[in-house]
Amino acid sequence: MKLTNGFDISSSALTAQRLRMDVISSNIANADTTRTQMVDGKWVPYSRKVVTMEPKSQTPFSQMLQSAMGNTATGEGVKVTQITNDQSPFKRVYNPTHPDADVNGYVDMPNVDILKEMVDMISATRSYEANVTALNASKSMITKALEIGR
Repeated sequence: MKLTNGFDISSSALTAQRLRMDVISSNIANADTTRTQMVDGKWVPYSRKVVTMEPKSQTPFSQMLQSAMGNTATGEGVKVTQITNDQSPFKRVYNPTHPDADVNGYVDMPNVDILKEMVDMISATRSYEANVTALNASKSMITKALEIGR
């Protein structure tokens, strides 16, 4: 086990959570964007993006448990595997004065729910803060261990 494993794990989580925050910010910024690309002569609204993460190692839980019981287990951190478009339907809003309204006066709005994005942002922020705390704890332990050697 490396001395800096805690740093590697925390830094991978910090990077992943920062990317997640960036995607959430993009979703909030585009919550009212009705024109992102043209498909078949019609503008398509912004589609909410979702970040998918997974552990860097795909070790089964039972194997990790056995390794932990032998005090040899260490995690490898987390990685972002993909950023996908949310497949939920667009919101239809009645606004006949909008330039993108159809013949019935309805506009397709992005499938971004600001409340859901804010909850996701709070979750990402808390995860980021927890990883900063873990990083500082690892740093403090290494510093104390070096002080013992004086």
